[in-house]
Amino acid sequence: MAKPMFLRKLNNRMFFALAKLIAGQPKGQYMAFVGKASCARLCDRIIELGHTSVLVVTDKALRELGLADEAVAGLKRDGVTLSWYDKVDPDPTYNHVEEGARVLRESGATAILAVGGGSSIDCAKVIALRKYNDGDMTKWVGMGKGPAEAAPLFVIPTTSGTGSEATMGAVITNQTSHKKEIISGEAMHPKAVALDACLMVGLPKPITAATGIDALTHGIEAYISTWERGNRTEMGRISVQGVFRWLRTACDEPGNMEAREGMALAAYNAGVAINQVNVGNVHAIAHQLGANFGIPHGHANAIVLPHVLTLYGETAVDRLAELAVATGISDSGHPETRARAFIAEVERLIADVGIAPTDPRIKREAFDAIAEAAMDEGDGYFCPRQLEKSEILNLLEAIAD
Repeated sequence: MAKPMFLRKLNNRMFFALAKLIAGQPKGQYMAFVGKASCARLCDRIIELGHTSVLVVTDKALRELGLADEAVAGLKRDGVTLSWYDKVDPDPTYNHVEEGARVLRESGATAILAVGGGSSIDCAKVIALRKYNDGDMTKWVGMGKGPAEAAPLFVIPTTSGTGSEATMGAVITNQTSHKKEIISGEAMHPKAVALDACLMVGLPKPITAATGIDALTHGIEAYISTWERGNRTEMGRISVQGVFRWLRTACDEPGNMEAREGMALAAYNAGVAINQVNVGNVHAIAHQLGANFGIPHGHANAIVLPHVLTLYGETAVDRLAELAVATGISDSGHPETRARAFIAEVERLIADVGIAPTDPRIKREAFDAIAEAAMDEGDGYFCPRQLEKSEILNLLEAIAD
């Protein structure tokens, strides 16, 4: 049974006040190597820091394609001992973390290099925590609850979307409850990353599209957040502009290096933005679609995003109107008109990159549980407003095929 809205609002306000008190101003240090040879420069950085034994966390496909080995060639060339955990699956579980942590302990590696998309990066973050911390990982779930010590983490993303290469959070699936759980802490923040478009030119269009809309969602949710913190407004705006400028080209011309690099930067900037203020109700719903139906995260965000922006109504009008101007979508004198034009262009972009507005995997018998879980998660974010259960149920009905 849904909690009364007045109680949800009270809990949200108390959480907001506590978050502001504990978090203070952003402390993350960002180092990104961009462009050709960025992987080599990241490898040089790892060696400069004195690491001679490194665990590489990736997935089987990237290893078999040779992309993971190509990305870490600089380490092999200079004699660094490499151990591998290449069994990460989409939506990694605590079992994946434990398997990777076992390799980390047995190898004696002093640093971790994640090569891949958000699943590999998130898994690597929690493996890094396992270097110095035993016990029940589910007790680390929540904002800033991750242990204070972790193995140094470096990242080479092979998709442009999750932004995990720029954040101190990780999403892990609890295989018992079938819920996606968020672990975060400063120790999980990557020490440095390489944004190399060469590793992204072979991405199939559906993955390019879904991860690109994931980045767009991050940028928008950070920009319209009610938490005025750090430079999230600037970074959110820059990321949204980047996605609108480059995503269609990256999908239609997969070998276009300028577009690939533009999307890599957009995703990274969006990650910097959400690292300061977190995400919002789009993610709260999308996480449940992934956990219950196996819908990839970026795709889930894409089918939910326009609906949530519409539901926010007047509470997000001014911010969405600003984004309409920043992206060149509308310069109407009426904020409501600009906001509506922005949402319409978001829908158009999603359609243009080939993502359908509904998904046949969504089953109605799970709607009630999904709505409850989405409310619980969403109440821990800093959104323009909290959504009613009936609104989420109607949204789910709209996206079910």
